[in-house]
Amino acid sequence: MWTCPACERQFKTNNQSHTCTTKTLDDLFHDKPDHLVLAFDRVLNAVVHWEPNSVGVARHSVVFTNRKAWLIVKPMKKELDLKFYHHQPLEGDALRKVSFSMGKYVHHIRINDEHQVGPEVLELLRQGYQYAMN
Repeated sequence: MWTCPACERQFKTNNQSHTCTTKTLDDLFHDKPDHLVLAFDRVLNAVVHWEPNSVGVARHSVVFTNRKAWLIVKPMKKELDLKFYHHQPLEGDALRKVSFSMGKYVHHIRINDEHQVGPEVLELLRQGYQYAMN
């Protein structure tokens, strides 16, 4: 893993092209409703202990990385968009959208409440985490 000396985000490739940002989690969640902050906290607390795992803040999202980016959480106006990847389309009631891009399936889960982060969501995220480890 390579850590950008300017923004301290971690990447799989040395000198990987990216846009540095000085934003923090507080900046991303500024003026967001409390229920979104609680929902993100539930996701963060559930997955942060999966090793290896690092958390970085991009311009509009929070990026979780193990060997590569495996989860991108984008705070929206009323919900969080959780985006992860897998080599096959996964199924589940929690999935809002599944598409194919650049040789992999992109999965989206939308949550707006901490109680939506249950066993099904966590199992789907775990599959995305494990896919990124390969």
